[in-house]
Amino acid sequence: MTVGVIIVDDQALIRSAVRSLLDGDPELTVLGEARNGAEAVQLVRTLRPAVVVMDIRMPGMDGIEATRMIMDDPETAGCQVLILTTFEDDHYVFQALRAGASGFVGKGAGPDELVQAVRTIARGEALLSARATRALIDRFVPRTPQTVPEITPEAAGLTERELEIVVLVARGLSNDEIAEHLVISPLTVKTHINRSMAKLSVHDRAQLVIFAYEHNLFSRYGNVG
Repeated sequence: MTVGVIIVDDQALIRSAVRSLLDGDPELTVLGEARNGAEAVQLVRTLRPAVVVMDIRMPGMDGIEATRMIMDDPETAGCQVLILTTFEDDHYVFQALRAGASGFVGKGAGPDELVQAVRTIARGEALLSARATRALIDRFVPRTPQTVPEITPEAAGLTERELEIVVLVARGLSNDEIAEHLVISPLTVKTHINRSMAKLSVHDRAQLVIFAYEHNLFSRYGNVG
């Protein structure tokens, strides 16, 4: 069974190039194309793809609002959104992740990288490279807070170890890197991550990044990682 994909970009040349790459993979099938967010939302409701490859900046409804609408609709929330970006506007990428996107990849990515990104998202895994994640964190998270914030009620349900691991995830470390850093097994790391996601009701690692940012965990655990 192939993975159904929708491509969303206001530039026909980009859509054509991405379609050619994805259709060339036997595991992927492009079900349709959209020129803006409004068309994307309608296509997702009609065609029910597994993955939407979404541009951010488009006329009319942009990719951020389209992602939010897709993820807020119980009938389409199972769809995974992969942001295709130039990385020129980190703010927009961050907002797309907050809206529910599961990761992002640059428009300059090679053919194999893009195909692998779609496959990764289709498996329900987040796609956040360490470099890109750290670039976002460096831009949006203050390095020297004036005061250490109190733990928010939402974060209070996590153990100290879970909070520590959430911050390491949000800094872009892999399970193996976290395990090495904390001198525990990768399986233990995975267990803590799964428990944290369950407690926080988030669906992937991308949302852990957003949670860590919005609840000031970087400020409180600034020496982690």
